[in-house]
Amino acid sequence: MMPEFDLIRRLQEIISPVAADRQPGCLIGIGDDAAVLDLPAGRQLVVCTDTLVEGVHFLPDTSPRSVGFKSLAVNLSDLAAMGADPAWFLMALTLPSADPGWTDAFAEGMAELARKSRITLAGGDISSGSLNISITALGLVSEGRALTRSGAQPGDLIVVSGAPGAAANALRLLRTGGLPDPEDLQALEFPRPRLALGKALQGLATSCIDISDGLLADLGHILEQSSMGAELELSKLPCPKSLELLPDDIRWPLQLSGGDDYELCFTIPPSSLGRIDELALRGQTTLTVIGTVDDNPGLSVKDPAGGRYEAADRGYEHFR
Repeated sequence: MMPEFDLIRRLQEIISPVAADRQPGCLIGIGDDAAVLDLPAGRQLVVCTDTLVEGVHFLPDTSPRSVGFKSLAVNLSDLAAMGADPAWFLMALTLPSADPGWTDAFAEGMAELARKSRITLAGGDISSGSLNISITALGLVSEGRALTRSGAQPGDLIVVSGAPGAAANALRLLRTGGLPDPEDLQALEFPRPRLALGKALQGLATSCIDISDGLLADLGHILEQSSMGAELELSKLPCPKSLELLPDDIRWPLQLSGGDDYELCFTIPPSSLGRIDELALRGQTTLTVIGTVDDNPGLSVKDPAGGRYEAADRGYEHFR
């Protein structure tokens, strides 16, 4: 077992080892009681936090590399939904034991994404207990340019990145002893935050959210915050290859309510439809128009035959 302060040094060495890879502005980082951060002129701070708990957010036998990667990814996805540039993050790590093999692999997974996203570990805490990772991520956005959930307007087009449902399908198979498609397993264990897309949407999207709890649930948050309704068309919903042959009663719930996608769902005015291809290129992903915002209360889902689809479950909810 590794002593606590040796473990802290080891995590720092792996996750934020090279000064050139770190965001500027961290005046005081790991080693003091708190970090001191310097904000650039004309920029606002965007802050989010997420906790991943073993047995709730990931299965007990999930690889430590995946746990480290995903713990950071879910926070970066929130920054992406706000159109923010990643800057720094803080981590509170609770471990059942200080196993160097596990913690090194965990840190390497986190470091992979931290380097790619140019985000710096600025501090945190370590304690003993059931496996639990809490991260607070801080990003920067130009004044008044943050994306929100509250600006959708009647007639706006509803757009989704990627193809929701792959991660939920992988989890479904893992829980039942099946063998997930490699692409689906990658989507579940190593989600890629849509940071480039979030930045590209600044000044264009009227609202935006990341899909963590399920498409219906998260789109519902946009509609609630915007005081709008919407119609979503299942015939337009992009489908992962692994779900194409599944019966509708399995496929639709995975795509609509499964969650863990970390794609972006956003709204744009119809006049911006011609910029979809440009946005997809800048965001390095596919984009699909799947519905329209209206001023009728609630979210209506139309099935491919033109009838109304009634979802039994809108998405993940703690304590339900």
